[in-house]
Amino acid sequence: MSEHTADGVSASEGVGSTVDIIDDDHRPGRVRPLENERAENGRQPTERTSGSAWAGADCDVMVAIPAYNEEATIADVVRRVADHADLVLVVNDGSDDGTGAKAAEAGAVVSTHHRNRGYGAALKTAFETAKEYDVNHLVVLDADGQHDPADVPRLVRAQATTHAPLVIGSRFVEGAVSNAPFYRRVGLRVINVLTNLSMGIVRADSRMSDTQSGFRAYDREAIETLAEDMTIGDWMDASTDILYHIHHHDYPVEEVPITVTYDVANASSQDPLSHGMILLQNILKTIERERPLTALALPGFSLTFGGLGVGYWAVISYVQSGTFPVGLSLSAVFLVLVGIFACFTAIVLHSLSTYFENAGIDGRIR
Repeated sequence: MSEHTADGVSASEGVGSTVDIIDDDHRPGRVRPLENERAENGRQPTERTSGSAWAGADCDVMVAIPAYNEEATIADVVRRVADHADLVLVVNDGSDDGTGAKAAEAGAVVSTHHRNRGYGAALKTAFETAKEYDVNHLVVLDADGQHDPADVPRLVRAQATTHAPLVIGSRFVEGAVSNAPFYRRVGLRVINVLTNLSMGIVRADSRMSDTQSGFRAYDREAIETLAEDMTIGDWMDASTDILYHIHHHDYPVEEVPITVTYDVANASSQDPLSHGMILLQNILKTIERERPLTALALPGFSLTFGGLGVGYWAVISYVQSGTFPVGLSLSAVFLVLVGIFACFTAIVLHSLSTYFENAGIDGRIR
């Protein structure tokens, strides 16, 4: 497979093949094989193939479908969603089956990654493509058939009405229909609470009810900033990274009820426990990075004062018994040192965060 530059939409499959593109005037052109191209922004390029010609007309609604080995379901999803979109984009994330060919045959524009780069990388390609064609609404949904394409207009209408840069299709608001297993619902609610708290959202009326929903709509403003954000991860933690981006830019968020079914033949095979651990790790890293005083300073002060208390206990024990309490003394020193180090680290991180914020720089570093 060839890889992506910022120019083309349509490419024929096969390594080293000549690639058809559509330029800014929407006229087909010919370029050399894209594996020899270098992306100017330093990102790994992406090949694009197309099953149907892109006419170049104004695109109001683009539906993007990240897909990895979804040969069994992708064609049906594309056909069902095509009635609700001006353009259907399938990001074929390094599939080794017929996902790309099936999507193209069903009428989608297919953007193919050389290798499996992850869900987040597929979303980045979708944002870049949507920005390139200046779409008004980018709706992202899953390729396995769990989401109902008939809900696409509901998200678009909500966005057009509220002007919210992000509209989330939620499984947990009134009117939603979902047959998610009990253990999954419990796990999602825990992740939802932690994600909201990590962004400092405490009030119930301000919380997002479904932070891990893969069914979302983005408007033009959100598309532009997300396409330029290099801090979004390449894998499943990208869903949370995007919410942090939205929160960082103070974008309002709306949620609408959707229908989700887990009774599909090709449902995600990822272990929910490992997925949850990845999300939890990402949340904790974000708290540490963006709220260092809460994540480090408070525990640091607690450890320091706890160490001083243990030290006082050691002194009293020595005075009363005349025997030096080695264990208590070492524990006191350890707690005090760890506490002071945590406090010092929190102060440094908070200072850096304040500096970046005042300088207008996104200081989030991975």
